[in-house]
Amino acid sequence: MIKTIGYYIFAFIYYLCRLFPVSEKKILCIMTHDDGEDSNVSILVKELQRLNSGYKFSYITKTHTEMVKSLKGLGNLFSFFFNKPYHMARAKTILMDNIFLPMAYLRVKPKVKVIQLWHGTGTIKKFGQDVNKGKLRLLEKRANSNISHLIVNNEQIAELYAGVFGVDIDKVYPVGLPKTDDILYRMWKNERSNINIDKQLIYEKYHLPMDKKLVLYAPTFRDINLGSDITLKYVEELANELPKDYILGLRLHPYVARMAQKLHIDNLCDLSGERSLSALIMTSDLLITDYSSIIFEYSITEKPMIFFAYDLDEFEGHGRGFYCEYEGFVPGPVARDCKEVIEIIKKEDYSLDRIRRFNLEHFPRLDGKASERVIQLITNN
Repeated sequence: MIKTIGYYIFAFIYYLCRLFPVSEKKILCIMTHDDGEDSNVSILVKELQRLNSGYKFSYITKTHTEMVKSLKGLGNLFSFFFNKPYHMARAKTILMDNIFLPMAYLRVKPKVKVIQLWHGTGTIKKFGQDVNKGKLRLLEKRANSNISHLIVNNEQIAELYAGVFGVDIDKVYPVGLPKTDDILYRMWKNERSNINIDKQLIYEKYHLPMDKKLVLYAPTFRDINLGSDITLKYVEELANELPKDYILGLRLHPYVARMAQKLHIDNLCDLSGERSLSALIMTSDLLITDYSSIIFEYSITEKPMIFFAYDLDEFEGHGRGFYCEYEGFVPGPVARDCKEVIEIIKKEDYSLDRIRRFNLEHFPRLDGKASERVIQLITNN
């Protein structure tokens, strides 16, 4: 009920502010999932600033929404419910990385471009309209009806994403996502300098020995049992059983990451506080994950991946479920317990050819110009 009142207040102020004219060079950035430097929205903003295009930017970030949820400070509440609707009403372009539910109660002006970049570069598990139910599903679809451009990586998933977001197929643009440009740029920079700059910085920051390989463990967010000790149990087991020339780096949900601070193991390093996921992708030598969309970005580097799906049967039967048969889709070996993971690492049984095929299939326009193509959509009348 309180959330609904907040949505109505936001929409009411927005409609009052619609009396002001739209500013052609004003962009509102809604970054309620990821406001880090290598998010799709941030990368696009940096490119527009580099071009000296004259655009002015306003922001609604995850920090802003969290302060509102916790009712922290009258100033924060005033800013969110009065300043933010004003900026939305004046913006000619709105860039998004998530669903913004107050938009279910308003309609943007004609010719305003609402560009949904989302926060993942692909998906294994179902989401959006395919899993949400009841009022949330309805609000999500109403909010998404404002979308003018839904950006995806390839034509093969255009229809799937149209259904997930509840928009017409002609609003889906398979031009590629800015995140892929960022990964490619980091790879090219390292190749030119013959130094892995991200690895050097992360290793120095966390005092990691340069002669050890980094295994990045990045499990997906789970809708249920978020506070379970099971993740920590597996983390401890993996860290203790890894070969001596490896370090286990963690990229965990903030709640689980706080719990992980209780662990004190020599070859364990908590990297969950790092804002740049791209830097961790470049730093690590091997990824262990399960159902996370990180595999799409990681495949670009063509480095090995292991899929530690200890709850696969439960996730398929009682969780969100998948769009494809899981074990046939993922580009690497699937392990059901820590022992299998360790055996794969020791034998280096990684299926690199499969990763390359996966990369080519999901990124047919991997040329470092995705941001440029999105900017063309922004600037074209």
